[in-house]
Amino acid sequence: MIRQFYIFVKKEFIHILRDPKSLLIIIAMPIAQIIIFGFALTNEIKNANFGILVTQPDNTTRTLTERLDASAYFDLALVTDNMEDAEKAFLKDEIKMLVVFEPGFEQALLHTNEAAVNLITDATDPNTATTLRYYASIIIKDYQQELRDAGSLPYSIETNIRMLYNPQLVGAYNFVPGVMGMILLLISAMMTSISIVREKELNTMEVLLASPLQPFLLILSKAVPYVILSLINLTTILVISTTLLDLPIRGSLLLIFAESFLFITTAISLGLMISNITDKQQTALFISLMGLLLPTLILSGFMFPIENMPKAMQILSNAVPTKWFFIIIKNIMIKGLGWASVWKQSLVLVGMTTVFLTVSIVKFKPRLA
Repeated sequence: MIRQFYIFVKKEFIHILRDPKSLLIIIAMPIAQIIIFGFALTNEIKNANFGILVTQPDNTTRTLTERLDASAYFDLALVTDNMEDAEKAFLKDEIKMLVVFEPGFEQALLHTNEAAVNLITDATDPNTATTLRYYASIIIKDYQQELRDAGSLPYSIETNIRMLYNPQLVGAYNFVPGVMGMILLLISAMMTSISIVREKELNTMEVLLASPLQPFLLILSKAVPYVILSLINLTTILVISTTLLDLPIRGSLLLIFAESFLFITTAISLGLMISNITDKQQTALFISLMGLLLPTLILSGFMFPIENMPKAMQILSNAVPTKWFFIIIKNIMIKGLGWASVWKQSLVLVGMTTVFLTVSIVKFKPRLA
C-alpha cells in the first residue's frame, strides 16, 4: 500500500515537471508578486477603533475624545487609565490607535497654556498608522484653533507620535503577510483544483479507480506534491522578505511553518473540493482564479481594511481563509506573539479544512462505484 501511494505521488510530480507553464506559475509568480506587492502597494482607512488613556478625566479630555469619536475616521473602542489594558488591546487588534492624555491635562492647558497628547499607533500597517496619526493631529489642531479663537491666550496642544511594532513605517510589514497568504492560497488551490479534472479529461481516471488504493489516499496522493511545492514557495517568500525587504521575524519560525502548513492544507483541500465538483480543467481554473482571487484581495484585510466595509461584507469576510492566515502571520512575524494569540484563527482553518476534505471525499465516492 505504501509503495502504491509513493507511485501515485511520483506520478503527480512528473505531471507537474512536464508542464512548463505550471512550473512558471508555481515558481516565478510568487517571486514576482512578493517583490512588486511588497514595494508598491498602499491603502487607506476609516472607522478605525481607537482607545483613550486618561488618568484624570476632565472637560477638555472628554471634548477631544468626543471630537475624535464623532469623526468618520475613528470609533471609540477603549477607555482606560492604565497602559497594560491598552497593550493588551493592541495585541488583540482591538484598537489601531491610542490617545494618551497627560495627568492634569486641562489644568496644564489653562495655567501654562500648554499640554501634551501622545498618539500611539499600530504600525504593522504603516499606511494606516500614518493616516490615523494625520487625522488625529488635524482634529486636535482644529480644537486648539478654536481655543485660540475664543480667547486671547495662545493655547498650545503638543502631539507626540509613537509607532508600535514598525517605527520606520516599512510597507512590507503589512503586505508581505498578505501576499504570502494570497500566493499560497491561489497556487495551492488553483493547481490542485485541476489535478483530478485533468485525469478525467485525459481518460486516465478509470486506471486510477481500478487501483486498490482507498479514495482518501488517492486524493491525498494528488495533494502531497503541491504541499511540498507550497512549502518551497513559503521558504522562498521568507528568504526574500528578510533579505530584500528587511522584514523581521520576531516570532517562532517553527510556528510560522506550522501555521503555514495548516493554511496550505486548507487551500489544497479547497482546490480538491473544486476539482471534485467540476468536469473540465478550464472550469476548475476559472473558479479558482475568479472565485478565490477577488475575495482574497478584497476581503482578507491586507489591501482594504475590513472595518471600512458594510456589515454584510464584514461577515462574508469570515469565510475567506486568507483573512485568518493574515491575522496569524502578522501576530507571529511582526508582533512576535505565540500560539496563545492565534489558536482561535487556527481552529477556524482546521474547521474549513475538515469541511473541504469531507465534501471532496463525498463527491469522489460515487465515481468509484
